[in-house]
Amino acid sequence: MKPESDAKVYKLKQFSVWSDGSEEANYGAKPKTVEDLMKIPTMAIDKIHLYNNTTVIPDEVLTHRIGLVPIKVDPRSFISKANDDEEGTEDDTIQFELKVKCHKDEKDKLKGNKVTSGDLKFVPIGNQRNMYIDIRPVHEDILLAVLKQGHEIDLKAFCYKNIGREHAKFSPVVVATYRLHPQLRLLNRITGQRALTLAECFPKGVIKISKKDDVDVAKVADVRKIKCSRNVFLHDELKDDVEVCTVKNHYIFTVESAGALTPDKLVPEAINILKEKCRFFLSELKALKV
Repeated sequence: MKPESDAKVYKLKQFSVWSDGSEEANYGAKPKTVEDLMKIPTMAIDKIHLYNNTTVIPDEVLTHRIGLVPIKVDPRSFISKANDDEEGTEDDTIQFELKVKCHKDEKDKLKGNKVTSGDLKFVPIGNQRNMYIDIRPVHEDILLAVLKQGHEIDLKAFCYKNIGREHAKFSPVVVATYRLHPQLRLLNRITGQRALTLAECFPKGVIKISKKDDVDVAKVADVRKIKCSRNVFLHDELKDDVEVCTVKNHYIFTVESAGALTPDKLVPEAINILKEKCRFFLSELKALKV
């Protein structure tokens, strides 16, 4: 695999990224890059000390729900915990506290009856207060429990560093896919009712209808939105004027992040893991003198 790639970011959102790449030498690396996304470590809640739970939710169900809450923190700032039996340090552990109790206010309305991920409060260990300023759940509106009057939850949660192979909660990626870039060619000029029919054969935005001399004319607008659309071939008046295929040397790579790392950082991290594997493989080959 070449050190440089001609891949370009097509669209970047807070939790997802679409990128293009057309380098033939990297074709075989695409599936491995998707696989290695699961090997990027993150911080996740892995141990909970439950002191009090008077809700109707069983302890193991409540702790499991809390353990799946994604945490907003850069895992590269931490190291993996060497021994589970040892007490956590500022270098390998993040601590949260959840203390809530449902009660009625002066207007006889329930307060604190809905417990969300935003109720998890970061408790700094050692010098973490000066090192990190925004450690929190990625989404603070995840519903964890519904309490009745007098119900109480009191616990401490501890986050450690690990990879998705150990447990899905450590996976930094929700969805990662790649596909060949679709291609749509209009072999002949398509106008009038045929143009309107053509637009209906594809997802909205693929075909643009423009007016020319008071006649509707079909033009290709955004082929990326094509998802194996073949409805056009059901129309005898259109099937000979349209060619739907893929660009054999052009991939669209899509990554949706769980939120710990931004998606534009995940793909380079996965590529670095793949490169390290290649270096290790080459060193093993040299050791065998093959």
